Amino acid sequence: MPLTHTPSSHLRPTSPSGAQTSGMTRLSALSDLSPSICASLMIAAPHSASAIHHHGPQDTVVYARSGHGAIVTERGAKRQLMAPGDFALIPAWEAHQEVNEGTEECVWVIVRSGREGVVENLGGWGEEREMGDSKRGGEGVKG
Repeated sequence: MPLTHTPSSHLRPTSPSGAQTSGMTRLSALSDLSPSICASLMIAAPHSASAIHHHGPQDTVVYARSGHGAIVTERGAKRQLMAPGDFALIPAWEAHQEVNEGTEECVWVIVRSGREGVVENLGGWGEEREMGDSKRGGEGVKG
């Protein structure tokens, strides 16, 4: 496979059919190019939060490019603050939520261990067990 370059002006919204949450924009940067990795940009508007979700069988690396936000896990009990330059690893099937309670956008670079990003929105913190167990063979919503 040759080197692939995606200029920032060519980033495109991912999966408008359900993976997007109001206030959160996910833009595909490198998708469907390699069987084992993809990359995207997540932009969180001020005072926004994603749906509670997981990324199925994909491990996810987050790099905070700008803004201050948080990743909420453990059924809402743990809040990992993210500042510019910080990294986080979200394990496969880990239910979580991205939160921006600040007054400026948060921009995060997202790298996942799959050909296309998987986003499985959940109905709440208690749903991850039932949905996670039943969806482990499926792919969820791409994005």
